[in-house]
Amino acid sequence: MESFEEKRRKTAERLGVQIERIPRHIAVIMDGNGRWAQQRSLPRIEGHRQGGNTVEEVVLHSSDLGIETLTLYSFSVENWTRPIEEIKGLMLLYTQYLVSMRNMLMSNNIKLVHLGRQAGLPGGVLGELKATMQMTAGNSGMVLGLALNYGGRTELVDATRAIAQECREDRLRPEDIDADCIAAHLYTAGLADPDLLIRTANEMRISNFLLWQISYSEFYVTDTLWPDFSRADLDEAVNTYAKRDRRFGGINLQAPTPK
Repeated sequence: MESFEEKRRKTAERLGVQIERIPRHIAVIMDGNGRWAQQRSLPRIEGHRQGGNTVEEVVLHSSDLGIETLTLYSFSVENWTRPIEEIKGLMLLYTQYLVSMRNMLMSNNIKLVHLGRQAGLPGGVLGELKATMQMTAGNSGMVLGLALNYGGRTELVDATRAIAQECREDRLRPEDIDADCIAAHLYTAGLADPDLLIRTANEMRISNFLLWQISYSEFYVTDTLWPDFSRADLDEAVNTYAKRDRRFGGINLQAPTPK
């Protein structure tokens, strides 16, 4: 299989950008499934079903682009307040997708990781989630982070509790708690922070997603509803990102001076 570097070089040539400008970690807030269905007078669950098909297309294209990590915001801790029938339908879809996606993940050397709390997930979903993660654990290609039963504040609470427990057990000193320590206790431990955050359906909010990790991520918002989001849309997001001037709080002395 091609290396990340080989894929990124091809992507850079195709898009006409510098290879170092290709993001390594993309996070996506997948929004608009319900609106997509309503526009077509379909049940909301059909929007989620079509959104699942889009997930597969975006995962495969991200791998082809040379993206090292793709994180998808799939179901938040707040989503449990939705109508019970919609939640039941979503959980059934998750159970089905976690099985059906295994061949795609294995044939493309993609590793699945879970971001969020396992407690609270239905047994069927949790069982298939664990099975798929175990099956793909040895894959060395792109990491697919599935944010399922996830919340940014919940993540920080869980990290704080874990750090406090280690201090209580004298395995960690309070003075050793720094940014690296906190990052190591997040659900995303071991993963680089996202370079690019994409949100579909023209929503202008973070929605409790990766609050710590997106401190310096570039945002890209599109009117496109998630079920309609295509490979070309992903290319456009990457191309837009590649033209950004990322300063991380500093000043780019080589950038042109505004007149």
